[in-house]
Amino acid sequence: MKTYLLLFLLVSAFTSQAQIQDAWVYFTDKPGSEEALEDPLSILTQESLDRKALHNVSIDLRDVPVDQGYIDQVKAATGVLVLAKSKWLNCVYVQGTQEDLEALLDLPMVQQLEFADKDLNLLPAPSGRNNKFELEDSFQRVTYDYGAAENQISMIGADFLHQQELTGEGMIIAVLDSGFPNVNSIQAFDHIVSDGRLLGTYNFVERQVSVTGTGSHGTRTFSDMGALLEGQIVGTAPGASYYLFRTEFAPTEVPVEEAYWVEALERADSLGVDVVNTSLGYQDYDNPNYDHSYEDLDGETTFSARGANIAFEKGMLLVTSAGNDGGGFTFVGTPADAPGVLTVGAVTASGEYASFSSIGPTVDGRVKPDVMAQGSQAAVINGNGNLDFSSGTSFSSPITAGAVASLWQFRPETTNAELMQIIRESSSLFDDPTDQMGYGIPDFEEAYQRLQTLAVEDNLERTRFGIWPNPATDVVMINFPEGIQGAELTVYNVLGEVILRSSVNANTPQFNISRLGQGMYILSLEGNNLRQSLKLIKR
Repeated sequence: MKTYLLLFLLVSAFTSQAQIQDAWVYFTDKPGSEEALEDPLSILTQESLDRKALHNVSIDLRDVPVDQGYIDQVKAATGVLVLAKSKWLNCVYVQGTQEDLEALLDLPMVQQLEFADKDLNLLPAPSGRNNKFELEDSFQRVTYDYGAAENQISMIGADFLHQQELTGEGMIIAVLDSGFPNVNSIQAFDHIVSDGRLLGTYNFVERQVSVTGTGSHGTRTFSDMGALLEGQIVGTAPGASYYLFRTEFAPTEVPVEEAYWVEALERADSLGVDVVNTSLGYQDYDNPNYDHSYEDLDGETTFSARGANIAFEKGMLLVTSAGNDGGGFTFVGTPADAPGVLTVGAVTASGEYASFSSIGPTVDGRVKPDVMAQGSQAAVINGNGNLDFSSGTSFSSPITAGAVASLWQFRPETTNAELMQIIRESSSLFDDPTDQMGYGIPDFEEAYQRLQTLAVEDNLERTRFGIWPNPATDVVMINFPEGIQGAELTVYNVLGEVILRSSVNANTPQFNISRLGQGMYILSLEGNNLRQSLKLIKR
């Protein structure tokens, strides 16, 4: 009997060693980082630099790409497959046997190896799972009459934003999802494609431009922000520009998807994206050894939560679905647990809690979800270009994300932290949040008023000169403080270089900016011993 038991244990150990494992390999440093940081345009786009300057976000080591030489050394290792990389966390995602992956620790530039199977890291392993898109796929195909999206838009006050001509114009939204079939040919997206506002696509799963993918989940979520089909459906941000990134392989649930997701966030940041919608979440995997426990969901432990928090530090505002585990695991998954994410749960058309919507709090006691929007029978456009209904927090999230972008258009200099807090404070349960509803249903009309008040207070406290409109195309008007009739104006780019100088006065306060290229500039005004700097967006 003892002989058989010993043989069983030896076979089990050998089998474990021979199985293909998933892991993250973290590097010690980034060679050449000093040169890269001295030339930020070599690693980031002008749009990204503009957004960072607008929100006073510094460029740091995390913006420097992972060293390609390090990646090549890992690729050259026996039995190792590299699937994804993260510059923010300075690592690559790999597959191989436990023995082959542990051999990577002998490489001098490898700092740490973290297995997705937490047992191999001597960490606790948790439980159970559902099909991640099971609820969303059980939609009802219908022929809808005029105005199918009216309820989901008016519920959160996004119609008020549209009446103020705030449709997301000038804002950039990245959509991270699974498949986006037919987005270039569907009529509901014609206005975006023909205007050149579909800025790019990338498939991080298959490393190609095409984002067709599996199923139409991405097309559906995109429609709740971008669609414009008069009489049928209008998204919450039809005037915004978009990047579509595929990070999911819908038929499976594997931890490399978290790595793809963070890599897509890094791409979004480098492209100057303002708002990111993620109708995805992670808790259980096909291999239960990779599952996240409730204790993992503290907003800073999982790979995707760590990436989300860095994205927030970089100035982007992430909007993420809470999850559809209200009847199962119950609690919000990740990255919805991250403090740097606006997590959105789902309500019915009448504003009641939808029973499938995942709830809070997080393991460390924070309120999640943050806010709620319609996610039960939400109007969407499917992959064939037809109007449909879909249910899930996957749809309450983009409905909210588009409204966030449209609101941010009003005061683009507002920080992501300020905007997120204003949205929470405008919500129906802000004074008495619950585990099911968080802070409740946001009122974007009230958020607009709060943002307007904040802008007035900022002007009273910090500014005496003023400029409008902002953003502007050809001419800006300069408001002079009382007692000052003239000033010297200097325009700087985001690198601090002087672009032009001019004298301006209160009698002719117009200033022509038609010679400036598109982007963000700093205007310095000096007169009567008063000097002040203002940010200007040139369209």
